Amino acid sequence: MRITQLLRSSASLAVLTGLAFGTAAQAQDDAEGNAVDEIIVTAQKREQSLQDVPIVVTSVSGQLLQDAGVRDIRELTVLTPGLTVTSTSNETFVTARVRGVGTVGDNPGLESSVGIVIDGVYRPRNGVSFGDLGEVTRIEVLKGPQGTLFGKNTSAGVVNIITAGPTRDLQAESEVTVGNYGQWGFSGSLSGPITDTVAGRIYAAARARDGFQDIVTGEGPRGRHEDNTQDFYTLRGQLLFEPSQDLNIRVIGDYTKRDELCCVGTQLFVGGAVNNRGRLIEQVRPGSLDLTSTPFDRLGFANRPTDQRVEDMGLSAEANWDINEAMSLTSVTAWRNWKSEVGQDADFTAADLVYRPNDGRNATEFEQFSQELRLAGEAMDGRLNWLVGGFYAKEDLNSRALLLFGQDYYAYYAQRVLSNVPAAIGLTQGTILQPGFGSDDVYAQEGDTWALFTNNSFKITDALELTVGLRYTIDEKSLTSDYTTTGAACDQAEAAFPALAGLLGAATATTVAGGLCINLQNNDFDELGVVSQSREEKEWSGTAKLAYRFNPDLMTYVSYSRGFKAGGFNLDREQRILAGPGGAPNFTADADTSFRGEFVDSWEIGAKSTLFDGSLLLNLAGFHQTFEDFQLNTFVGTAFIVETLPEVVSRGVDADFVWSTPIDGLDFQGGVTYAETEIQPFTASDLLVPSRFNSLRRLPGARLSFAPLWSASLAGTYERELGGELMLRSNVSAKYTSSYNTGSDLHPSKLQDELVLVNARIGVGNVDETWTVELWANNLFDQDYIQVGFNGPYQVDENNDAVSVYNAFLGAPRTVGATLRLRY
Repeated sequence: MRITQLLRSSASLAVLTGLAFGTAAQAQDDAEGNAVDEIIVTAQKREQSLQDVPIVVTSVSGQLLQDAGVRDIRELTVLTPGLTVTSTSNETFVTARVRGVGTVGDNPGLESSVGIVIDGVYRPRNGVSFGDLGEVTRIEVLKGPQGTLFGKNTSAGVVNIITAGPTRDLQAESEVTVGNYGQWGFSGSLSGPITDTVAGRIYAAARARDGFQDIVTGEGPRGRHEDNTQDFYTLRGQLLFEPSQDLNIRVIGDYTKRDELCCVGTQLFVGGAVNNRGRLIEQVRPGSLDLTSTPFDRLGFANRPTDQRVEDMGLSAEANWDINEAMSLTSVTAWRNWKSEVGQDADFTAADLVYRPNDGRNATEFEQFSQELRLAGEAMDGRLNWLVGGFYAKEDLNSRALLLFGQDYYAYYAQRVLSNVPAAIGLTQGTILQPGFGSDDVYAQEGDTWALFTNNSFKITDALELTVGLRYTIDEKSLTSDYTTTGAACDQAEAAFPALAGLLGAATATTVAGGLCINLQNNDFDELGVVSQSREEKEWSGTAKLAYRFNPDLMTYVSYSRGFKAGGFNLDREQRILAGPGGAPNFTADADTSFRGEFVDSWEIGAKSTLFDGSLLLNLAGFHQTFEDFQLNTFVGTAFIVETLPEVVSRGVDADFVWSTPIDGLDFQGGVTYAETEIQPFTASDLLVPSRFNSLRRLPGARLSFAPLWSASLAGTYERELGGELMLRSNVSAKYTSSYNTGSDLHPSKLQDELVLVNARIGVGNVDETWTVELWANNLFDQDYIQVGFNGPYQVDENNDAVSVYNAFLGAPRTVGATLRLRY
């Protein structure tokens, strides 16, 4: 049983911890240990020692990222307890969660609860930040609301990424990687002086890989028999201008292009009824599914292409001016553009049911301009550190969503509900659900955010320090939606309802009408015309922290933070079912797709300690977070719905440590997060749309999706000289999570069991690192796990699992390979 693995993992962790403290204590008596180098972070927008910051921060160095094989924010989870990053129907839909809290990324109308900031520039969605991180100095994961200083809408946390900048000495590096699944990669960088006052850095990388998944294509336009491929290149150039000692300007430009296949869902659960949706599809198109396959056969079914083409580019300039010895001004100006064109086999079968075309029409584009100004300084002989600033961001979001019927949809639907409906009723293939019919919706959203903020730390005494931060935010959004529906199936179903009810009964007639009035074929949306919506929010957020330093090796603190994440609009169709004449259902298009802003009140009490002559940093914190109007995005099989849950409470403990052991060259870094993240009880009347309660009925009083009770990480690095000018360096990094549900509706089939993922790397090179050869493995023990479970599109019956199908997007299998690094 998996509980045995849990006990073994817990026992191993306990033994390791006991050995660590026992060995370190003995080392204190027998020999002086190796002190941990000071860890500098910028969690309060100024450089401070990690042990002086009254915030829960996991800081990961660039060297550890390289040792653990981390190239993007999803892989960062192996080094960070309490952090989960997943992707779904394509890799532009990425969701980061901290302590079990985050916003599902499938719907571009929702902003992220966990903010991603790269070199001081806020990224508008987690998916916009997904890609090769390149050369990174460090990554800081800040837990809890950080909205005072970091851009906007960081109600759950921040991933702050600091890349390597230009250097004053000439440096050149390159890397070549090969691995299984046909994997190859190349990267190279050059950094150094250009003139006496200008330095530059350029980085380029290209990576490709065959797919993790075999695809049965059936009859259709898809020609590729694999999925989850990788194929991209990225360029990043920087210039550092230092015209004087008091002024420096760092200009960064980057461009990334991806052309990949992703992602076909696999079967997670198949109901056992004779009229199971999967069996009906098999009758329509034999060979379009294998109902006996399991998720980790890694077998997918799709007759339509799943191309994802992504372009990401940006330009930023950060200027730092030391006005005098006690005051400095920082300006961060940035422009970014991100566009994705995605094709999808939306039914995840080789039957031709529903699809999104891959001809470039189905696309989403973000364009963002942002400007931040900060004035900071010291006063009162260094007792006061103050900061005031302003932030502005303009975001233009344009999205076109096409969802069309294929050749087999009518036959599939007719098998389900039309077998007893006479042709005279008029619901025949010549009149409804014809191939190429469906929805074609265009969304144009404009957003403007203004904010004024301040963050100030005052030393009341040499040991007692008070930090107070405050932010006032104005967030404005406007959305124009233009709905187009081809075909009038819903109108025909509503008109035929009296005849159907008389022939089959009201319940069956409602089922027939409901199947013909799902969102993509409800032509009532066309009657709305061009719909315009707007909203404005003006909110205060902030923080107060009181820290007391008992001695140079122990600091304790208590803190309160108020976080805010703006509301917005669901970029999908929403409809309500009203009562029509004679009790007939009236499937009415809803012009209002807005949802409320999200708020969080967070309390923490913590301690940061330096032990055993500086060889061990051990930081602990207890937290209690209350989220109001938590924004939940849920796929219900036919559309995405957005609801605001009245209250979600997250409480628990974070522990992080860095240990330089008495064994020369052996270091550990890790931590544990225990988080009870629970949805508080609510009723249908508490929701924006009470009729949605049936889809969310499992939620009241339950643990939130993607919220494991336990999460732990441990990374061990060992380095030693072998003689003959050779150096050995090895790393093992592991992440443990207890079980959690991967579906927003918490259906039991979507449960992910407790899991341990391990990455390992061993390398040999010469001592001056001019060359290094490494062997590596990610997911060393080839653990099977699901990223996200979801309702099988157009196949699921919420009230009858026996006839339902549930699908899943999988995590990556074991990958192994070799890397050659050269430093010139």
